[in-house]
Amino acid sequence: MKFDCGNNLYKIIFIGVLIAALVVASGCADKSASDKNQEGSSPSEASGASGADKAAESGELTLTDGFGREVTIPESVEQVVCSGAGCLRYLVYLQAQDYVVGVDSIEKEKSEVEGRPYVLANPQLKDYPLIGEFRGKDDPEKIIAINPQVILKTSASGQPTATNSADAEALQNKTGIPVVMFPYGSLKNEEQKAQMYSSLRIMGKVVDKQERAEEIINYINATMKDLENRTADIPESERKTVYVGGVSSAGAHGIISTEPAYAPFLWVNAKNVAAGMGTDHADIAKEALVDWDPEYIFIDVGTLQLGNEGAVGELKNDTSLAGLSAVKNKKVYGVIPYNFYSTNYESVLVNAYFIGKVLYPDRFKDIDPESKADEIYTFFLGKPLYSEINGQYGNLGFKAIPI
Repeated sequence: MKFDCGNNLYKIIFIGVLIAALVVASGCADKSASDKNQEGSSPSEASGASGADKAAESGELTLTDGFGREVTIPESVEQVVCSGAGCLRYLVYLQAQDYVVGVDSIEKEKSEVEGRPYVLANPQLKDYPLIGEFRGKDDPEKIIAINPQVILKTSASGQPTATNSADAEALQNKTGIPVVMFPYGSLKNEEQKAQMYSSLRIMGKVVDKQERAEEIINYINATMKDLENRTADIPESERKTVYVGGVSSAGAHGIISTEPAYAPFLWVNAKNVAAGMGTDHADIAKEALVDWDPEYIFIDVGTLQLGNEGAVGELKNDTSLAGLSAVKNKKVYGVIPYNFYSTNYESVLVNAYFIGKVLYPDRFKDIDPESKADEIYTFFLGKPLYSEINGQYGNLGFKAIPI
């Protein structure tokens, strides 16, 4: 009996040892498999965190720019450079001009006439280091020396998405600095307006000015709606025929230079006689202007930089234009230049109220165009600039021009 009990005890001990050995072996196998799985995974997969989560953990932010590129930037950005036409203007709209640490060549030029209101409001911009030539011709070495956290870049007009994306990638690879690129957009049609608004939102996200971006968008929408509502019920037969000449485009131009989709005319429901010429800047034949014979002619007073008074001089001295109804009836008016290194949208809105007042005074009787202009300039740029801008052009803006 003793022998049997001892034998049973040995069996029990043996079975216990065997079970313990199996448990230990199983644990080692699980650990080995886990280690192998982690070795074959990315750090984010091993930790169970997404790329966005990891970016957040490391103080970074990943966003999609205006051409579908995913760009990772520091979560807190306070030092940027702006490349391309209009980019710095948008940054000023966003009230983030203090984040600028370098500018392109056009921002450092000194001239008697300054066609960019954002520069008049921020003369200190000329004092920043140079990042390259204007129109997006960047110098990577200069940018590296300045070392901004992010490069903001507007696209060249008319370039396809693939080209813009490639340009942004090339600059990012050369500098090692994130490049956030976007189209400038416009207010000419819904598609381009959507691009403009998207670009403002993207910039706002980069510099943590999202609320200001929405303020700008809401202000523009409210202003356009106000203009349109004032004139929407004017019968087609009573809408005035109009033409804008001397429109600046990469410099000053004469009477034949126009905008077929000139936004102020659209907003106040006037009939642009050049509307059939497309949506972009156009040079027309003088004979066409004579044939159209608009009731009113508005002159972009930036034309004065041509010498001989530009478009104004042509209306005074060109006998082929002497018979125009607007000339004979003294209905030629000056408006503020709005194209200089892309579009000054604040000036476009400013002009719309003056044009509305001229064409339909009863619909704009509560508006003083000069006061309204300063309200708009102050909203976008922080300063009332109408008198300073107009003074550069002989104070011919917002008045009838004697011909």
